[in-house]
Amino acid sequence: MSYVLPPPPQASVAVFGSKDRFPVRRIFCVGRNYAAHAREMGKDPDREPPFFFMKPADAVVDSGSTLPYPPQTKELHYEMEMVVALAKGGRNIARDRALDLVFGYACGLDLTRRDLQQQAKDMGRPWDFGKGFDRSAPCAPIHRSAEVGHPQKGRIWLSVNGTVKQDGDLSELIWPIPDIISILSQSMRLEPGDLIFSGTPAGVGAVKPGDKLDGGVVGLTDITITIGHPER
Repeated sequence: MSYVLPPPPQASVAVFGSKDRFPVRRIFCVGRNYAAHAREMGKDPDREPPFFFMKPADAVVDSGSTLPYPPQTKELHYEMEMVVALAKGGRNIARDRALDLVFGYACGLDLTRRDLQQQAKDMGRPWDFGKGFDRSAPCAPIHRSAEVGHPQKGRIWLSVNGTVKQDGDLSELIWPIPDIISILSQSMRLEPGDLIFSGTPAGVGAVKPGDKLDGGVVGLTDITITIGHPER
């Protein structure tokens, strides 16, 4: 097959202990999936059906990167998350089969232009530009589920310049991973290469150029990024 333009590079994430990389197809993100975070965003954390938003596949960037401070924002926020990588797909997946789809897990950051997101909310518009901008989905190497199992409890945390800002537990997820996979698959077909950012605990906040972010999830490789100056 020939193309009128060179195809873009395949977005990918490192795999722990391997030179191979995980090809990224789509990035799904779960909104307000920790009760304390829902409260800090001014919402009631009852167990209403989860909602989702998406980021482009090429928003992924490796841990250890320096990321230019993005344009059109004065409120770049961090959101520390456990990322689920799928090796299998399907539609209408039963909850008790959902974990069969999982390739592995990683630490990730859902970077957010909070002011743009809030403006969009206030105007009743989509908030893609607040969430889906360039380099908005840093991700550490993926650990295969065959090696780490399926984390259901344990610490998830993030620090800025050495000061802990987020400190929660995976057991605090309102909708655990099997539910998330099952519910997502009822709306659209999941496929190998999909990533799911599973939600963030309380403590989100703004960062500025020069800040170093470190975060972790129990049993997984930590993620580290530095916020650089805006591109000119």
